[in-house]
Amino acid sequence: MRPETGGRSGPPRSGEFDSIFPSRENLPGVVSAMLQGLDQRQTVQHVCRYPLPSEETVVRVLKLISEILFPGYFGQRGFDRANLPFHIGELINTTYDLLADEIARCFVHERHRNGRADQSACYEDGRNEAFRFLQKLPALLDVLDGDVRAAYQGDPAATGYDEIIFCYPGFRAVMIHRLAHELHQQGVRWLPRIMTEYAHRITGIDIHPGAVIGRHFFIDHGTGVVIGETSAIGDNVRLYQGVTLGGYRFKTDEGGNLLRGYKRHPTIEDDVIIYSNASVLGPVTIGQGSVIGANVFLTRSLEPDTHVTIETPRYRMRQRNTQ
Repeated sequence: MRPETGGRSGPPRSGEFDSIFPSRENLPGVVSAMLQGLDQRQTVQHVCRYPLPSEETVVRVLKLISEILFPGYFGQRGFDRANLPFHIGELINTTYDLLADEIARCFVHERHRNGRADQSACYEDGRNEAFRFLQKLPALLDVLDGDVRAAYQGDPAATGYDEIIFCYPGFRAVMIHRLAHELHQQGVRWLPRIMTEYAHRITGIDIHPGAVIGRHFFIDHGTGVVIGETSAIGDNVRLYQGVTLGGYRFKTDEGGNLLRGYKRHPTIEDDVIIYSNASVLGPVTIGQGSVIGANVFLTRSLEPDTHVTIETPRYRMRQRNTQ
């Protein structure tokens, strides 16, 4: 119900809102309390004129790159062999402009925090790093082609390469990870993590951009897979849903603060299969050709060609009385 205004129609006169909503008089106190709280914060603030990276733009960049790598599978425009060069050229030019700006924003934010932000230098570095990244796309396409083949060879339900590219969440998450990992290797902060968290949100697969993943990698089903920052995965590795390659017993300094930047996650050598809901934790090494069964909890290294399973559980069955 609208508040009574004495029968007068039309917008309220200046100051009349205060009589209609007397609680507005207390809003300056809320503002003051909020400002005081912001001043006392110990975490990072971004009260400056430099814009932060835009998640919406980063997602758009990922979609453009997907269309560049796999034209016809992503995007809404039709094309043929005759206009493919123009189509790819337009996509790469648009991607370059957007990506250069987002990388520059990352540099500005990081350097502003350290008291050395030169905005023009940041945007120049953004353009250089964007070009450096785009130069890697042909090589990345070759690696992703191997991932598609690995998925087809590892899943009898796959009807063809098209289905894997267009539908499989495991492939989508790995593709985004490979893109993010290259930016991570170039020293671009924030942007790679935005990319992989977007992949996490749409696929349920959480891969840190710092993880190193070899060729012909396949995640089947995928939901719940977690791959930590310092994980290293070899070639021809297959994971199933719910697998965790995580840390275990994190190190701390004398003050009890977590140490960072050391090897905390597993190394998985070539030709390893890890089945659903298995957890491999800590800086252990799983030897080449090993197989880890479902639900295994492992915190030790394995020699090559080791098979690990848990004992078959005992079942208790009771026939329901239907009489």
